[in-house]
Amino acid sequence: MDITKFERNTEVSTKWIENLALEEINMDESGVVSFNDHLNPAFQLEESSVNFMNKLRDLFEIYVHKFNEYRGDTNTIKIFKIANTINDFMIYRNSLRLIFARKSDDLISIGFLANGKDIFSARMSESQNHGAGNLHEIRAHIGPFNQITWRFENEEVNCDALVKHYLSEFIKLSAR
Repeated sequence: MDITKFERNTEVSTKWIENLALEEINMDESGVVSFNDHLNPAFQLEESSVNFMNKLRDLFEIYVHKFNEYRGDTNTIKIFKIANTINDFMIYRNSLRLIFARKSDDLISIGFLANGKDIFSARMSESQNHGAGNLHEIRAHIGPFNQITWRFENEEVNCDALVKHYLSEFIKLSAR
């Protein structure tokens, strides 16, 4: 079986096996043995939250670039990393910010900040008003075999749908 072809056709990540090989090399060199790390979900939670945020930011960068390209003027959307954090980021236009922040390894908050002071969440349907002061929370769920899924209101999150929803809301709100 051609492994490279298999990896391209499926969303297989080999990062975990690479890490095991590196840990074993380090164990041989340092003499320090760690037999139980794979049983502790804290290690997987940190890696998963960083990867989830990176995936979101990457998707936002693709769509924001495309939006700005179509607009072709100076009223562009910008993406900024937030200083002194691992990978928090915000999207900015016309004094509106959409902020994605890892509050902990199992919690990501998403919210709008307008005029530097008003915090609110995105609407979830046409009938919903903005929740003043509320932030949406994406939480990690640890399943069997330490499988981590990210959930909003206990439903599994699809990254593409999440990005489409928040970016659409941001564009509509920041156009004013």
